[in-house]
Amino acid sequence: MIPTDKKALFIIHAYNNFQKESINSTCNYFKSCSVLVRSNPISEFSKYIKVPFLETFKLDYKIDLNDVPPNISVHPTPVLYTPLNSQYKKLGEKHFKAAETSIKKNNIEFDLIHSHFTWSSGYASAKLKEKYNVPFVVTGHGYDIYSLPFKDEEWKERIEYVLNSADRIITVSNKNLSYIKKLDVKTPVHILPNGYRPDKFYPMNMEKCRKALGLPLDKKIIVAVGNLEEIKGHYYLVEAMAEVIKHRKDVLCFIVGGGKQERNLRRQIKNAGLENHVKLPGSKLHNEIPRWMNSCDLFVLPSLNEGNPTVMFECLGCGKPFIGTKVGGIPEIIVSDDYGLLAEPANSERLAETILLALDKNWDTTKIKAYSAQFTWAEIGKNIVDIYKTLL
Repeated sequence: MIPTDKKALFIIHAYNNFQKESINSTCNYFKSCSVLVRSNPISEFSKYIKVPFLETFKLDYKIDLNDVPPNISVHPTPVLYTPLNSQYKKLGEKHFKAAETSIKKNNIEFDLIHSHFTWSSGYASAKLKEKYNVPFVVTGHGYDIYSLPFKDEEWKERIEYVLNSADRIITVSNKNLSYIKKLDVKTPVHILPNGYRPDKFYPMNMEKCRKALGLPLDKKIIVAVGNLEEIKGHYYLVEAMAEVIKHRKDVLCFIVGGGKQERNLRRQIKNAGLENHVKLPGSKLHNEIPRWMNSCDLFVLPSLNEGNPTVMFECLGCGKPFIGTKVGGIPEIIVSDDYGLLAEPANSERLAETILLALDKNWDTTKIKAYSAQFTWAEIGKNIVDIYKTLL
């Protein structure tokens, strides 16, 4: 056990969903945990003027204060920046300075730092390690591992600096590890997938969930959950739905989420004449997602690339089949047709074929649910704590 007088500092981008649950799964091993959540004051303008892609940047979306353990304190860390690619490289140093300000303002003490994402949280944490001389763990989730370091030489140097500054690296899939091996990194790496909360994501009565959400009872319902970003591949799901309804008119698809692609997707849906078959209900808080998942016949994630998506584990926890793409760590989890079906990414024709096949398949909810038990956050948290123990 870690001595109970130890304190942890978490530098993260959002205290909701997988970052929140990862922290909560380990907090019992510390006397106290301070969580610094990067925020952007610009996003708060969307409270007054609706800007769809800013919705997921707002504090009331990024910070979920439901079920917060008593030894966790959550502090917004304001970092003013324009959410454009041209400003992204400057974010690391700004994040570090904002984190330092928050540490001093809130009199935060810590014996270990854990950041989620290499940029910009990882960079800020690497700088804090240099100043405070405490162990530093970084979790690389997805784009920050498979994309950022390979954009140009400057990005490569920055991400290598973060990874080599860390005492331990956690990443969520063997696929991610293969990208880390392409870099000049000497830090030990641990593969730990994301997880889910079984007290929130479990099989519920489909009819009751549909009634609660106002969804029809006489349709086959597909649900996709994720930010409306190009990398999530929703364009191909909409294209696939145009093919699906040629074979079945009883299918309705809900793409739950907000983001930059919302306007483009609405235009695509309208131009394809799919308004009666594809709906965009907008972004939902994490505690609303279990009902959406339990309302569906199939959960679909058409990503072009991934780390190891949390929604996959949540879907399995609800006993629902996962229909996805052969990217990132997904094929490492969907290892049998008993749990889901996978198609090639960026291929709407193959995705449509897979969806149609899945709609006709008899799925064993009990078997899917039983398989998911190894991916609960409680199980993942034990492994994270084992890493902390080696450093403390």
